Amino acid sequence: MPKIRVVMVDDHTLFRQGLRMLLETQTDMEVVAEATEGGEGLEKARQFRPDVVLMDITMEGMDGLTATKLVRQDVPETKVLILTMHGSDDYFFRALAVGASGYLLKEAASVDVLTAIRTVHQGGVFLYPSLAKRLVEDYLQRMTTGEELLGYKKLTGREHEILKLIAEGNTNQQIADILSLSIHTVQSHRSHIMDKLNLQNRAELMKYAVR
Repeated sequence: MPKIRVVMVDDHTLFRQGLRMLLETQTDMEVVAEATEGGEGLEKARQFRPDVVLMDITMEGMDGLTATKLVRQDVPETKVLILTMHGSDDYFFRALAVGASGYLLKEAASVDVLTAIRTVHQGGVFLYPSLAKRLVEDYLQRMTTGEELLGYKKLTGREHEILKLIAEGNTNQQIADILSLSIHTVQSHRSHIMDKLNLQNRAELMKYAVR
């Protein structure tokens, strides 16, 4: 079975070394490259086209959120898992908005890091429990005011399917392949979803879809 190919992007050498040692104990994972800031991480992603990029947020040079957005644009088959010390709502929601498939704090247990890598590689979303709780609370608040429910009820069954696939981090082409549709049809559905939900851009759509 092919191994999960990982690129690590973090400016702390000791942390990267420890993380590499952890991943190399796993028979289904391999670290193919390391980078110390977002711009270098983007280049490594373009070069190696890994399955998963482990991305820190605050680094010298290009920050991790900008790099995440560019990785998702340039190497859409690569999933990005944020691994950071920042537990704030601001960073959390911004990471989801730029296309991260997971968000994990560095205080997480080793088993959680490994589970998160496998989850996002398989197309799922992995959120640190305390942050996932905030996401649910935000969703429930919107449901209470009727904002979320009104918009969601406007969507067709097909649009619900596509929204779910967007939340799982799939690209337009991947969604087209999964649903046996043309990419033009998928793009049209995405446009209709955004209109019905009053969303202005892809970042807002991703945040809504994950929520």
